[in-house]
Order: sequence, then C-alpha cells, then structure tokens
Amino acid sequence: MSQNIKILQPKVPPNLTPINFNNREDSYISMSVISDCSISGEDIEKLNFEQVIFKNVTFRDVSFRFVELTDAIFERCDLSNVNFCDAIIHRVEFKESKLVGLNLSDATLRNVLFDHCNANLVSFGYADLKQVRFDTSSLRNADFYESKFSKVAFKDCDIDEVNFTGTPLSGIDLSSCAFNRLNVLMNHLEGCIVSEEQAVGFAKLLGLKIKE
Repeated sequence: MSQNIKILQPKVPPNLTPINFNNREDSYISMSVISDCSISGEDIEKLNFEQVIFKNVTFRDVSFRFVELTDAIFERCDLSNVNFCDAIIHRVEFKESKLVGLNLSDATLRNVLFDHCNANLVSFGYADLKQVRFDTSSLRNADFYESKFSKVAFKDCDIDEVNFTGTPLSGIDLSSCAFNRLNVLMNHLEGCIVSEEQAVGFAKLLGLKIKE
C-alpha cells in the first residue's frame, strides 16, 4: 500500500472564535480556537469538539474518555499521558506535537494525520484505524495490540520496539521506517512491505542464517 494514502483534511473555516476552555458553557465546543494555555486536572466524559484548533496547548492530568473530535487540528501541543480512550476521531491533524503516552486504546480513527510528532509510548490497543498516516514521527514503544488497520501508512518514522502483536500488517509499507526490533506475530507479516535490509532482519528473527 502506498505511503501517500489520501487523508481528508479537517474542514476548519477561517475566523474561528478564540475561547477559554475553562469558561465553556457545555460539553459541545465548535468553531473555536484554544491557544497558548494549559488545560489541567480535567476528568470529563463525552466531550465534543467540532471545527476546533488547539495551538500551543498543554494538557496535564487530563482524561477525556469517549471524546469526539471532528475537523480539529492540534498544533505544537503537549498531550502527554492524556486519556482519549474510546475516542471517535475524524478528520483530525496532530502537527509537531508531543503525544508521549497518549491513550487512544479502543478509539476509532478516520482520516487522521500524525505529522512530525513525538508519539513514543502511545497506546492504540484495540483501536480501529482507517485512512491514518504517520509522517516523520517517533513511535518508539508504541502499542498497536490487536488494532485494526485499513489504509494506514507509516512514512519516515522511528518504530523501534513497536508492539504489533495481534495486528495483521498485510499491505502496510514499513520500508522507509527505522527500527531494530518489532513485536509482531510472524503470520501477521504476510504481505507487509519492507526494505531489503529489513527483510534480512526479519529472516534472522525466523532463525534463518544469512550467508554473507
């Protein structure tokens, strides 16, 4: 599968209204910009963000389980260890953001871009990803345990020690990515696209001896 799969961009109109998240009136936030601030100590279920830009926002000790994100952009944000478990994420971009330890387990992602992000230790366990692209991002020790992939692309990413256990990789192109080791079931590698050098590494994992 091509690393350049088409991702629908967020439909975000110009002239959004700047708001203070702490002054919100309900659980539905739309047509807004949230910027240059911290969101701390929040534990809220079923928030809904639609046509929202987050810029230079730091999230600390935040749990937004069942959050719905539609047509949203996170730019230069810090979402380290945020809980987005069971989220529904559609037409969303994460750009130049720190996502270390972000919990996206059981989430549904459609048309999502991760661009130049630090996504080490992100959890996608049991998540459903369709039309999702990871560009020039670090995913070291990320967890895709029993995830569902459809039109998922990894381009120029560091995927060392990523856990793909239980996730079939047929059609997934890893040839431009860097890694020393992956956690993956051998029968789930069928149809995975790798470079010649990577293929030698996988052969060694199978116990084959490569004749120089």
